[in-house]
Amino acid sequence: MKTRTLGCNGPVVSEIGFGCMSLTGVYGAVPERADAISPIRDAYDLGVTFFDTAESYGPWTNEDIVGEALASLRDKVVIATKFGFDIDPVTAARSGGVNSQPAQIRRVAEAALKRLKTDRIDLFYQHRVDPAVPIEDVAGTVRELIAEGKVGHFGLSEAAPATVRRAHAVQPVAAVQSEYSLFHRDPEVGLLPMIAELGIGFVPFSPLGAGFLTGVITAKTTFAPGDFRPMVSRFSTEARGANQALVGLVSAVAARHGATPAQVALAWLLARGAKIVPISGTKRLARLRENLGGAALSLTPEDMQQLDHGSAAISLVGQRLPAAVLAMTGL
Repeated sequence: MKTRTLGCNGPVVSEIGFGCMSLTGVYGAVPERADAISPIRDAYDLGVTFFDTAESYGPWTNEDIVGEALASLRDKVVIATKFGFDIDPVTAARSGGVNSQPAQIRRVAEAALKRLKTDRIDLFYQHRVDPAVPIEDVAGTVRELIAEGKVGHFGLSEAAPATVRRAHAVQPVAAVQSEYSLFHRDPEVGLLPMIAELGIGFVPFSPLGAGFLTGVITAKTTFAPGDFRPMVSRFSTEARGANQALVGLVSAVAARHGATPAQVALAWLLARGAKIVPISGTKRLARLRENLGGAALSLTPEDMQQLDHGSAAISLVGQRLPAAVLAMTGL
């Protein structure tokens, strides 16, 4: 697989990364530990060198799994993790709020280093902006961790353009992570132009629209217990039916190339900019192979025009996340 550089001086990574969140829940049943480790190692064997986790996934268990899976490959991969949620350091209970106090950032970093079985965090994101802590203080704390050799690069997740700019003035931001796909194109207004101006990398999460762009989700789909999507208005029965027009658009392009809708959705993201590195996640080897095939798909200018203009003309029904989660974003 080809590589891309996040930011001007950020890490060099595979052009598609692996998002590990689903290995500890969110999309239904939590797999057994061995079954969670296998997809990570399979991803590496297939060319992936960029792995994304967070202390809040679990909490904590995801980082522990990633650490075990990649321990023998540590110097061959780039690991990103995140701080920013308010999680009790003893019980792992989540308050539902955020916490980016400098002391908390340091606690999270030290704990993540142990769970990841490493001496440095390659990319350390603020998971959600904390309105109680100036972003300059957050950036300054990460800058200190970088100077100490515990962190390689600084990132922000779901942050507004003005926040990114302020943080970048204190400590260069290597990457911004936000939801971005044909299912959610809002970052194109404000965020993407600004980070291009500053030379910051962009890491889209949910590049397949939480599975919707694969074409396998319809109005008749039943989600497994523990899956977060029934809590999202965009995945209501009515919305899934109404939004099938977007799947039809992507499927039409896929048919011309003998590809799958998922591959087209990922190829579209890669074609949107040289510093865009989407992270897709799965528990299934077949789906992993399919997703990574998106990196080998070259869309024509006509394909891109059809996808750009066609998706912009479709008014999608529903919100991308639950209201309480949306309220925690800095966007």
